[in-house]
Amino acid sequence: MFEPNLQPEAILSPQAPTIENGGSPRYVLCFFHDVLSRLHQNGLLRPVGYVASEIGRNPIYELQQPGERVLVVHPGVGAPLAVGFLEELIAAGGQKFIVCGGCGVIDRDIAAGHLVILTSAVRDEGTSYHYLPHSREAFPAPAAVAALQSVVEGRGLDYRLGKAWTTDAIYRETIQRREQRLADGCCVVEMEASALFAAAAFRQVTLGQIVYGGDLVVPDGWDKRAWHERADDRELLFWLAVEAVLAIP
Repeated sequence: MFEPNLQPEAILSPQAPTIENGGSPRYVLCFFHDVLSRLHQNGLLRPVGYVASEIGRNPIYELQQPGERVLVVHPGVGAPLAVGFLEELIAAGGQKFIVCGGCGVIDRDIAAGHLVILTSAVRDEGTSYHYLPHSREAFPAPAAVAALQSVVEGRGLDYRLGKAWTTDAIYRETIQRREQRLADGCCVVEMEASALFAAAAFRQVTLGQIVYGGDLVVPDGWDKRAWHERADDRELLFWLAVEAVLAIP
């Protein structure tokens, strides 16, 4: 049963992780472990701290580039962990966040690798309801969406604006629920966006998300479409996120 849980103060407050040379207002939350590992090995990312859970440590990387400091973190998988890490990074001074990752595709028109800038997400998970009043959807910050659009259009890349279906239960994406989400206007499915949008709104920070078309989630058969092997697409998304987080006013 849904019970509102919007008292501002909680028993346990997020603690800022220790970060070499302090935190940064700008973060990229990247779901691609392979991209982060490769950039680290190539000397472009330098570990300066970590966030941690019972499954281990997720490094906080400093992006080695001239200009304003950007920190990069893998936010974990699933809404509760991603929001927990987001909370800790906000406590460390984070104010502007761009999230990049893959997604399942429920709209057949979206090709594998196609870019989607999220404009909202249907809240079919539990975490967001502890941050915002009950509603059908959660929304990213307009400034973050505008920054992503500006960067993608500046590169001359094809993209679409789209609504995500955020769910906790990857093995309960039923035919009926998919049809309902299509009717809601969703084109992709993933596990974190609505919760990240809600937590960011509650904490009054700026956050947006860009994804690329991955596996095809359709009634006549799931198609993996080698979504996790698209190394060029994955690294492109990372650099788009970097450009976008630097473009947020």
